Amino acid sequence: MTSRIEMGEIVGGGPATLNLAELLATRLLVQGNSGSGKSHLLRRLLEQTGNLVQQAIIDPEGDFVSLADAFSHLVIDAAEHTEAALQAAGERMRVHRASVVLNLEGLDADQQMKRAAAFLGGMFDVPRAHWYPVLVVVDEAQLFAPAAAGEVSDDARRASLGAMTNLMCRGRKRGLAGVIATQRLAKLAKNVAAEASNFLMGRTFLDIDMARASDLLGMERRQAEAFRDLERGTFVALGPALYRRPTTIRIGEVTTASRSAGPVLAPFSPPSEPVAELILAPLPEPEIMVRPRRPVAPPAPDLITQLATHGAALAESEEVEEPVDPAERRRQLADILRQVLVEDDGGFRPPASLYQDFLVRCRIAGLGREAMDMRAFRRALATARSGVNTEDAESPEWQEAEAIASELPEDTQGVFLYLARTARDGLACPSDAEIARIYGTHSTGRARRILGWLEERNAVVLRMDGAGRRRVAIIGLGWETQPGDPGA
Repeated sequence: MTSRIEMGEIVGGGPATLNLAELLATRLLVQGNSGSGKSHLLRRLLEQTGNLVQQAIIDPEGDFVSLADAFSHLVIDAAEHTEAALQAAGERMRVHRASVVLNLEGLDADQQMKRAAAFLGGMFDVPRAHWYPVLVVVDEAQLFAPAAAGEVSDDARRASLGAMTNLMCRGRKRGLAGVIATQRLAKLAKNVAAEASNFLMGRTFLDIDMARASDLLGMERRQAEAFRDLERGTFVALGPALYRRPTTIRIGEVTTASRSAGPVLAPFSPPSEPVAELILAPLPEPEIMVRPRRPVAPPAPDLITQLATHGAALAESEEVEEPVDPAERRRQLADILRQVLVEDDGGFRPPASLYQDFLVRCRIAGLGREAMDMRAFRRALATARSGVNTEDAESPEWQEAEAIASELPEDTQGVFLYLARTARDGLACPSDAEIARIYGTHSTGRARRILGWLEERNAVVLRMDGAGRRRVAIIGLGWETQPGDPGA
Protein backbone atom coordinates (compact mmCIF):
# COMPACT_ATOMS: atom_id res chain seq x y z
CA MET A 1 0.00 0.00 0.00
CA THR A 2 1.38 3.39 -1.03
CA SER A 3 1.68 6.06 1.63
CA ARG A 4 1.40 8.96 -0.84
CA ILE A 5 -1.96 10.65 -1.28
CA GLU A 6 -2.92 13.30 -3.81
CA MET A 7 -3.95 16.66 -2.36
CA GLY A 8 -4.44 18.47 -5.68
CA GLU A 9 -2.01 20.03 -8.14
CA ILE A 10 1.09 22.18 -8.03
CA VAL A 11 0.51 25.67 -9.38
CA GLY A 12 2.52 25.53 -12.57
CA GLY A 13 1.99 21.83 -13.29
CA GLY A 14 2.14 18.37 -11.75
CA PRO A 15 0.20 16.58 -9.00
CA ALA A 16 0.57 17.76 -5.41
CA THR A 17 1.14 14.78 -3.10
CA LEU A 18 1.52 14.24 0.63
CA ASN A 19 3.46 11.41 2.29
CA LEU A 20 1.04 9.99 4.87
CA ALA A 21 3.66 7.87 6.67
CA GLU A 22 5.87 10.95 7.10
CA LEU A 23 2.90 13.06 8.22
CA LEU A 24 2.07 10.59 11.00
CA ALA A 25 5.56 11.17 12.40
CA THR A 26 5.92 14.92 11.90
CA ARG A 27 2.47 16.62 12.34
CA LEU A 28 0.87 19.39 10.25
CA LEU A 29 -0.16 23.03 10.75
CA VAL A 30 -2.73 24.63 8.42
CA GLN A 31 -3.26 28.41 8.51
CA GLY A 32 -5.64 30.60 6.54
CA ASN A 33 -8.10 33.41 7.10
CA SER A 34 -11.82 32.71 6.94
CA GLY A 35 -12.75 31.90 3.34
CA SER A 36 -9.25 30.78 2.32
CA GLY A 37 -10.32 27.14 1.84
CA LYS A 38 -8.89 25.80 5.09
CA SER A 39 -11.85 23.52 5.88
CA HIS A 40 -11.89 22.34 2.25
CA LEU A 41 -8.23 21.33 2.62
CA LEU A 42 -8.95 19.38 5.81
CA ARG A 43 -11.89 17.62 4.15
CA ARG A 44 -9.68 16.66 1.18
CA LEU A 45 -7.06 15.25 3.55
CA LEU A 46 -9.66 13.32 5.55
CA GLU A 47 -11.30 11.88 2.44
CA GLN A 48 -8.00 10.77 0.95
CA THR A 49 -6.91 9.06 4.17
CA GLY A 50 -10.31 7.81 5.40
CA ASN A 51 -9.62 4.22 4.35
CA LEU A 52 -5.90 4.30 5.19
CA VAL A 53 -5.66 5.39 8.82
CA GLN A 54 -7.91 5.80 11.88
CA GLN A 55 -9.15 9.36 12.34
CA ALA A 56 -10.33 11.54 15.22
CA ILE A 57 -11.78 14.95 14.36
CA ILE A 58 -12.36 17.74 16.89
CA ASP A 59 -15.14 19.66 15.12
CA PRO A 60 -16.29 22.89 16.84
CA GLU A 61 -18.86 23.84 14.16
CA GLY A 62 -20.22 20.45 13.02
CA ASP A 63 -18.62 20.82 9.57
CA PHE A 64 -17.31 17.25 9.29
CA VAL A 65 -20.24 15.12 10.48
CA SER A 66 -21.05 14.34 6.83
CA LEU A 67 -17.96 12.10 6.73
CA ALA A 68 -19.96 9.53 8.69
CA ASP A 69 -22.10 8.71 5.63
CA ALA A 70 -19.13 8.09 3.34
CA PHE A 71 -16.56 6.56 5.73
CA SER A 72 -18.60 5.16 8.66
CA HIS A 73 -17.20 7.61 11.21
CA LEU A 74 -18.99 7.60 14.54
CA VAL A 75 -20.39 11.07 15.29
CA ILE A 76 -20.38 11.95 19.01
CA ASP A 77 -22.53 14.91 20.03
CA ALA A 78 -20.51 16.32 22.93
CA ALA A 79 -23.49 18.27 24.29
CA GLU A 80 -25.22 15.00 25.19
CA HIS A 81 -22.39 13.49 27.24
CA THR A 82 -20.41 14.29 30.37
CA GLU A 83 -16.68 14.92 30.47
CA ALA A 84 -16.15 11.54 32.14
CA ALA A 85 -18.06 9.79 29.33
CA LEU A 86 -16.04 11.62 26.68
CA GLN A 87 -12.79 10.74 28.43
CA ALA A 88 -13.84 7.09 28.33
CA ALA A 89 -14.92 7.50 24.70
CA GLY A 90 -11.47 8.76 23.74
CA GLU A 91 -9.97 5.64 25.26
CA ARG A 92 -12.53 3.26 23.77
CA MET A 93 -12.21 4.64 20.22
CA ARG A 94 -8.53 3.70 20.25
CA VAL A 95 -9.18 0.28 21.76
CA HIS A 96 -11.79 -0.53 19.09
CA ARG A 97 -10.00 1.41 16.32
CA ALA A 98 -13.08 3.40 15.31
CA SER A 99 -12.85 6.73 13.50
CA VAL A 100 -14.76 9.43 15.39
CA VAL A 101 -16.05 12.96 14.80
CA LEU A 102 -16.46 14.86 18.10
CA ASN A 103 -19.18 17.38 17.29
CA LEU A 104 -18.93 20.38 19.66
CA GLU A 105 -21.59 22.44 17.87
CA GLY A 106 -24.01 24.27 20.16
CA LEU A 107 -21.68 24.47 23.18
CA ASP A 108 -20.15 27.67 24.47
CA ALA A 109 -16.37 28.11 24.30
CA ASP A 110 -15.82 27.04 27.90
CA GLN A 111 -17.69 23.76 27.47
CA GLN A 112 -16.08 23.09 24.08
CA MET A 113 -12.62 23.37 25.64
CA LYS A 114 -13.43 21.12 28.60
CA ARG A 115 -15.06 18.39 26.53
CA ALA A 116 -12.37 18.43 23.86
CA ALA A 117 -9.71 18.19 26.59
CA ALA A 118 -11.48 15.21 28.18
CA PHE A 119 -11.74 13.39 24.83
CA LEU A 120 -8.11 14.07 23.88
CA GLY A 121 -7.02 13.04 27.37
CA GLY A 122 -8.71 9.65 26.96
CA MET A 123 -6.94 9.11 23.64
CA PHE A 124 -3.61 10.12 25.13
CA ASP A 125 -3.80 7.92 28.25
CA VAL A 126 -4.75 4.68 26.52
CA PRO A 127 -2.50 1.67 27.44
CA ARG A 128 0.56 1.05 25.28
CA ALA A 129 -1.02 -2.03 23.66
CA HIS A 130 -3.42 0.29 21.79
CA TRP A 131 -0.96 2.89 20.49
CA TYR A 132 -2.10 2.48 16.88
CA PRO A 133 -1.63 5.40 14.43
CA VAL A 134 -4.45 7.95 14.59
CA LEU A 135 -4.77 11.13 12.51
CA VAL A 136 -6.09 13.73 14.98
CA VAL A 137 -7.54 16.76 13.16
CA VAL A 138 -8.39 19.84 15.25
CA ASP A 139 -10.25 22.59 13.39
CA GLU A 140 -10.13 26.15 14.75
CA ALA A 141 -7.18 25.18 16.94
CA GLN A 142 -6.83 28.72 18.30
CA LEU A 143 -9.99 28.05 20.33
CA PHE A 144 -8.41 25.07 22.11
CA ALA A 145 -4.81 26.36 22.39
CA PRO A 146 -5.15 30.14 22.80
CA ALA A 147 -2.01 32.24 23.02
CA ALA A 148 -3.53 34.43 25.76
CA ALA A 149 -6.27 34.20 28.36
CA GLY A 150 -9.70 35.17 27.10
CA GLU A 151 -13.24 35.11 28.39
CA VAL A 152 -13.17 31.40 29.27
CA SER A 153 -12.39 30.13 32.76
CA ASP A 154 -8.81 29.40 33.78
CA ASP A 155 -9.65 25.74 34.40
CA ALA A 156 -11.04 25.27 30.90
CA ARG A 157 -8.07 27.03 29.30
CA ARG A 158 -5.53 25.05 31.30
CA ALA A 159 -7.18 21.71 30.56
CA SER A 160 -7.57 22.39 26.84
CA LEU A 161 -4.09 23.88 26.40
CA GLY A 162 -2.58 20.96 28.29
CA ALA A 163 -4.37 18.43 26.08
CA MET A 164 -3.30 20.22 22.89
CA THR A 165 0.29 20.45 24.13
CA ASN A 166 0.30 16.73 24.89
CA LEU A 167 -1.09 16.01 21.41
CA MET A 168 1.55 18.02 19.57
CA CYS A 169 4.55 17.53 21.89
CA ARG A 170 4.16 13.98 23.23
CA GLY A 171 1.56 12.41 20.97
CA ARG A 172 3.93 11.00 18.34
CA LYS A 173 5.20 8.16 20.54
CA ARG A 174 1.59 7.22 21.30
CA GLY A 175 0.63 7.11 17.62
CA LEU A 176 -1.22 10.44 17.65
CA ALA A 177 -0.48 12.60 14.60
CA GLY A 178 -1.79 16.12 15.17
CA VAL A 179 -3.21 18.15 12.28
CA ILE A 180 -4.20 21.58 13.58
CA ALA A 181 -5.90 24.32 11.56
CA THR A 182 -6.21 27.96 12.60
CA GLN A 183 -7.45 31.25 11.19
CA ARG A 184 -4.94 33.31 13.16
CA LEU A 185 -1.39 32.16 13.89
CA ALA A 186 -1.00 35.07 16.29
CA LYS A 187 -3.83 33.68 18.44
CA LEU A 188 -2.41 30.12 18.55
CA ALA A 189 -0.10 29.17 21.43
CA LYS A 190 3.48 29.19 20.17
CA ASN A 191 4.53 25.98 21.95
CA VAL A 192 1.71 24.13 20.13
CA ALA A 193 2.42 25.59 16.68
CA ALA A 194 6.18 25.09 17.01
CA GLU A 195 5.85 21.30 17.22
CA ALA A 196 4.56 20.99 13.64
CA SER A 197 7.12 20.16 10.94
CA ASN A 198 4.76 20.46 7.96
CA PHE A 199 2.96 23.65 6.96
CA LEU A 200 0.18 24.61 4.56
CA MET A 201 -0.20 28.39 4.63
CA GLY A 202 -3.20 29.97 2.94
CA ARG A 203 -4.41 33.50 2.31
CA THR A 204 -3.90 35.92 5.19
CA PHE A 205 -3.95 39.71 5.43
CA LEU A 206 -2.75 40.80 8.88
CA ASP A 207 0.93 41.71 9.12
CA ILE A 208 1.49 39.80 12.37
CA ASP A 209 0.09 36.57 10.88
CA MET A 210 2.08 36.98 7.66
CA ALA A 211 5.26 37.55 9.68
CA ARG A 212 4.75 34.38 11.72
CA ALA A 213 3.88 32.37 8.59
CA SER A 214 7.03 33.55 6.80
CA ASP A 215 9.15 32.75 9.86
CA LEU A 216 7.75 29.19 10.03
CA LEU A 217 8.40 28.68 6.32
CA GLY A 218 11.89 30.18 6.47
CA MET A 219 10.96 32.95 4.04
CA GLU A 220 12.18 36.52 4.12
CA ARG A 221 9.85 39.15 5.54
CA ARG A 222 9.53 40.90 2.17
CA GLN A 223 8.20 37.65 0.70
CA ALA A 224 5.39 37.53 3.26
CA GLU A 225 3.30 39.90 1.12
CA ALA A 226 2.68 36.95 -1.22
CA PHE A 227 0.21 35.45 1.27
CA ARG A 228 -2.23 38.28 0.53
CA ASP A 229 -2.34 37.30 -3.15
CA LEU A 230 -3.16 33.60 -2.70
CA GLU A 231 -6.47 32.49 -4.19
CA ARG A 232 -9.10 30.54 -2.30
CA GLY A 233 -8.02 26.89 -2.02
CA THR A 234 -4.36 27.70 -2.75
CA PHE A 235 -1.68 27.09 -0.10
CA VAL A 236 2.08 27.32 0.25
CA ALA A 237 3.36 23.86 1.29
CA LEU A 238 6.56 23.02 3.13
CA GLY A 239 7.77 20.09 5.22
CA PRO A 240 9.17 16.56 5.11
CA ALA A 241 5.74 15.13 4.24
CA LEU A 242 5.20 17.76 1.51
CA TYR A 243 8.12 19.59 -0.16
CA ARG A 244 11.61 20.60 0.88
CA ARG A 245 11.15 24.10 -0.54
CA PRO A 246 8.05 26.34 -0.28
CA THR A 247 5.72 25.17 -3.08
CA THR A 248 2.35 26.64 -4.01
CA ILE A 249 -0.37 24.01 -4.47
CA ARG A 250 -4.06 24.10 -5.32
CA ILE A 251 -6.29 21.73 -3.33
CA GLY A 252 -8.40 19.28 -5.37
CA GLU A 253 -12.11 18.54 -5.25
CA VAL A 254 -13.95 16.75 -2.43
CA THR A 255 -16.82 14.26 -2.57
CA THR A 256 -18.57 15.02 0.74
CA ALA A 257 -20.27 18.32 1.53
CA SER A 258 -20.17 20.53 4.61
CA ARG A 259 -23.38 21.38 6.42
CA SER A 260 -22.21 24.97 6.94
CA ALA A 261 -21.15 26.03 3.46
CA GLY A 262 -20.84 29.76 2.95
CA PRO A 263 -23.56 31.87 1.38
CA VAL A 264 -24.00 31.69 -2.40
CA LEU A 265 -24.68 34.87 -4.36
CA ALA A 266 -28.09 34.74 -6.09
CA PRO A 267 -30.17 37.37 -7.92
CA PHE A 268 -32.15 39.57 -5.54
CA SER A 269 -35.64 40.70 -6.44
CA PRO A 270 -37.44 42.93 -3.90
CA PRO A 271 -41.07 41.99 -3.13
CA SER A 272 -43.66 43.84 -5.18
CA GLU A 273 -46.42 43.86 -2.55
CA PRO A 274 -46.40 46.11 0.56
CA VAL A 275 -44.47 44.44 3.35
CA ALA A 276 -45.10 46.83 6.24
CA GLU A 277 -48.21 44.93 7.36
CA LEU A 278 -46.36 41.63 7.09
CA ILE A 279 -43.29 42.72 9.03
CA LEU A 280 -45.00 44.90 11.64
CA ALA A 281 -48.14 42.81 12.14
CA PRO A 282 -49.07 42.36 15.84
CA LEU A 283 -48.08 39.09 17.43
CA PRO A 284 -50.90 36.57 17.85
CA GLU A 285 -52.14 35.80 21.34
CA PRO A 286 -50.52 32.64 22.68
CA GLU A 287 -52.84 29.66 22.71
CA ILE A 288 -52.85 27.30 25.62
CA MET A 289 -52.98 23.82 24.22
CA VAL A 290 -53.17 20.59 26.13
CA ARG A 291 -51.12 18.07 24.27
CA PRO A 292 -51.75 14.38 24.73
CA ARG A 293 -48.99 12.60 26.56
CA ARG A 294 -46.81 10.62 24.25
CA PRO A 295 -45.47 7.23 25.20
CA VAL A 296 -41.91 7.43 26.45
CA ALA A 297 -39.49 5.93 23.95
CA PRO A 298 -36.81 3.59 25.25
CA PRO A 299 -33.51 5.40 25.85
CA ALA A 300 -30.90 5.28 23.08
CA PRO A 301 -27.73 3.29 23.74
CA ASP A 302 -25.19 5.31 25.69
CA LEU A 303 -21.92 6.49 24.22
CA ILE A 304 -19.80 3.70 25.67
CA THR A 305 -22.11 1.06 24.17
CA GLN A 306 -21.95 2.73 20.75
CA LEU A 307 -18.15 2.83 20.80
CA ALA A 308 -17.86 -0.76 22.00
CA THR A 309 -20.02 -2.04 19.14
CA HIS A 310 -18.88 0.35 16.39
CA GLY A 311 -16.76 -1.69 14.01
CA ALA A 312 -15.86 -4.23 16.71
CA ALA A 313 -15.64 -7.88 15.80
CA LEU A 314 -15.99 -9.21 19.35
CA ALA A 315 -18.53 -8.28 22.05
CA GLU A 316 -17.10 -7.13 25.31
CA SER A 317 -18.55 -8.50 28.52
CA GLU A 318 -19.77 -5.98 31.10
CA GLU A 319 -18.33 -6.04 34.59
CA VAL A 320 -20.79 -6.48 37.46
CA GLU A 321 -19.89 -4.29 40.40
CA GLU A 322 -20.36 -5.60 43.91
CA PRO A 323 -22.36 -3.38 46.27
CA VAL A 324 -20.04 -1.25 48.42
CA ASP A 325 -20.80 0.43 51.73
CA PRO A 326 -21.08 4.22 51.05
CA ALA A 327 -18.73 5.15 53.90
CA GLU A 328 -16.15 2.61 52.78
CA ARG A 329 -16.47 3.81 49.20
CA ARG A 330 -15.85 7.44 50.27
CA ARG A 331 -12.78 6.31 52.21
CA GLN A 332 -11.42 4.41 49.21
CA LEU A 333 -11.98 7.37 46.89
CA ALA A 334 -10.24 9.72 49.34
CA ASP A 335 -7.26 7.34 49.64
CA ILE A 336 -6.93 7.09 45.84
CA LEU A 337 -7.08 10.87 45.49
CA ARG A 338 -4.31 11.30 48.07
CA GLN A 339 -2.15 8.80 46.15
CA VAL A 340 -2.67 10.79 42.95
CA LEU A 341 -1.57 14.01 44.66
CA VAL A 342 1.49 12.44 46.30
CA GLU A 343 2.87 10.52 43.32
CA ASP A 344 4.52 12.01 40.22
CA ASP A 345 4.46 15.58 41.52
CA GLY A 346 0.66 15.55 41.38
CA GLY A 347 0.31 18.84 43.21
CA PHE A 348 1.55 20.75 40.15
CA ARG A 349 -0.52 18.96 37.49
CA PRO A 350 -3.76 20.48 36.10
CA PRO A 351 -7.07 19.12 37.45
CA ALA A 352 -8.00 17.51 34.12
CA SER A 353 -4.80 15.42 34.14
CA LEU A 354 -5.30 14.47 37.78
CA TYR A 355 -8.90 13.49 37.02
CA GLN A 356 -7.84 11.10 34.26
CA ASP A 357 -5.28 9.46 36.54
CA PHE A 358 -7.89 9.26 39.30
CA LEU A 359 -10.42 7.47 37.06
CA VAL A 360 -7.84 4.92 35.94
CA ARG A 361 -6.93 4.12 39.54
CA CYS A 362 -10.63 3.84 40.45
CA ARG A 363 -11.13 1.29 37.70
CA ILE A 364 -8.14 -0.71 38.91
CA ALA A 365 -9.60 -0.65 42.44
CA GLY A 366 -12.95 -1.91 41.13
CA LEU A 367 -14.85 1.31 41.85
CA GLY A 368 -16.21 1.71 38.31
CA ARG A 369 -15.34 3.77 35.25
CA GLU A 370 -17.34 6.82 36.41
CA ALA A 371 -16.63 6.74 40.13
CA MET A 372 -16.96 10.54 40.38
CA ASP A 373 -17.90 13.26 37.92
CA MET A 374 -15.60 16.21 37.24
CA ARG A 375 -17.53 18.66 39.42
CA ALA A 376 -17.48 16.35 42.45
CA PHE A 377 -13.81 15.58 41.76
CA ARG A 378 -12.85 19.26 41.97
CA ARG A 379 -14.57 19.56 45.36
CA ALA A 380 -12.87 16.38 46.58
CA LEU A 381 -9.54 17.63 45.22
CA ALA A 382 -9.82 20.86 47.24
CA THR A 383 -10.58 18.82 50.37
CA ALA A 384 -7.68 16.45 49.74
CA ARG A 385 -5.24 19.35 49.26
CA SER A 386 -6.33 20.76 52.61
CA GLY A 387 -4.85 17.70 54.37
CA VAL A 388 -7.95 16.97 56.47
CA ASN A 389 -8.44 13.30 57.30
CA THR A 390 -11.53 11.32 56.28
CA GLU A 391 -13.14 11.30 59.74
CA ASP A 392 -12.76 15.05 60.33
CA ALA A 393 -14.07 15.77 56.83
CA GLU A 394 -17.46 14.39 57.92
CA SER A 395 -17.73 16.70 60.93
CA PRO A 396 -20.32 19.54 60.91
CA GLU A 397 -17.70 22.25 61.48
CA TRP A 398 -15.68 21.11 58.47
CA GLN A 399 -18.83 20.91 56.37
CA GLU A 400 -19.38 24.57 57.26
CA ALA A 401 -15.86 25.36 56.03
CA GLU A 402 -16.54 23.56 52.76
CA ALA A 403 -19.80 25.51 52.38
CA ILE A 404 -17.81 28.76 52.60
CA ALA A 405 -15.25 27.41 50.13
CA SER A 406 -18.00 26.49 47.64
CA GLU A 407 -18.72 30.21 47.16
CA LEU A 408 -15.13 30.82 46.00
CA PRO A 409 -13.69 30.08 42.54
CA GLU A 410 -12.66 26.44 42.16
CA ASP A 411 -8.93 27.15 41.81
CA THR A 412 -8.83 28.95 45.18
CA GLN A 413 -10.91 26.48 47.21
CA GLY A 414 -7.94 24.21 47.95
CA VAL A 415 -5.90 27.10 49.38
CA PHE A 416 -8.80 28.30 51.55
CA LEU A 417 -9.48 24.81 52.95
CA TYR A 418 -5.77 24.27 53.61
CA LEU A 419 -5.65 27.51 55.60
CA ALA A 420 -8.88 26.51 57.39
CA ARG A 421 -7.49 23.10 58.36
CA THR A 422 -4.22 24.68 59.57
CA ALA A 423 -6.13 27.24 61.63
CA ARG A 424 -8.51 24.64 63.07
CA ASP A 425 -5.58 22.48 64.20
CA GLY A 426 -3.80 25.51 65.71
CA LEU A 427 -0.69 25.08 63.54
CA ALA A 428 1.73 27.76 62.36
CA CYS A 429 0.67 29.80 59.35
CA PRO A 430 2.05 28.12 56.19
CA SER A 431 4.78 29.83 54.22
CA ASP A 432 4.30 31.41 50.79
CA ALA A 433 6.08 28.44 49.19
CA GLU A 434 3.70 25.95 50.86
CA ILE A 435 0.64 27.95 49.80
CA ALA A 436 2.00 28.08 46.24
CA ARG A 437 2.39 24.27 46.26
CA ILE A 438 -1.23 23.81 47.33
CA TYR A 439 -2.33 26.17 44.56
CA GLY A 440 -0.30 24.16 42.05
CA THR A 441 2.45 26.64 41.21
CA HIS A 442 6.07 27.38 42.12
CA SER A 443 5.47 31.16 42.24
CA THR A 444 5.46 32.59 45.75
CA GLY A 445 4.31 35.91 44.31
CA ARG A 446 1.14 34.25 43.08
CA ALA A 447 0.62 32.72 46.52
CA ARG A 448 0.74 36.17 48.09
CA ARG A 449 -1.74 37.47 45.52
CA ILE A 450 -4.11 34.59 46.32
CA LEU A 451 -3.95 35.45 50.03
CA GLY A 452 -4.64 39.11 49.28
CA TRP A 453 -7.56 38.15 47.07
CA LEU A 454 -9.05 35.90 49.76
CA GLU A 455 -8.82 38.79 52.21
CA GLU A 456 -10.55 41.12 49.75
CA ARG A 457 -13.37 38.59 49.45
CA ASN A 458 -13.78 38.60 53.25
CA ALA A 459 -12.85 34.92 53.49
CA VAL A 460 -9.75 35.41 55.69
CA VAL A 461 -8.01 38.10 57.71
CA LEU A 462 -4.21 38.48 57.55
CA ARG A 463 -2.27 39.87 60.52
CA MET A 464 1.47 40.48 60.98
CA ASP A 465 3.13 40.65 64.41
CA GLY A 466 6.15 42.75 65.37
CA ALA A 467 8.57 40.03 64.29
CA GLY A 468 7.10 39.93 60.76
CA ARG A 469 5.33 36.62 61.33
CA ARG A 470 1.93 36.11 59.73
CA ARG A 471 -1.35 34.89 61.20
CA VAL A 472 -4.43 33.91 59.18
CA ALA A 473 -7.92 34.00 60.72
CA ILE A 474 -10.88 32.31 59.01
CA ILE A 475 -13.89 34.64 58.94
CA GLY A 476 -17.12 33.05 60.18
CA LEU A 477 -15.48 30.03 61.83
CA GLY A 478 -13.35 31.65 64.54
CA TRP A 479 -10.24 29.66 63.65
CA GLU A 480 -6.80 31.26 63.57
CA THR A 481 -3.32 29.94 62.81
CA GLN A 482 -0.28 30.36 64.98
CA PRO A 483 2.36 32.88 63.82
CA GLY A 484 4.43 31.62 60.90
CA ASP A 485 7.28 32.93 58.76
CA PRO A 486 6.01 33.72 55.21
CA GLY A 487 9.49 33.25 53.74
CA ALA A 488 10.30 29.99 55.52
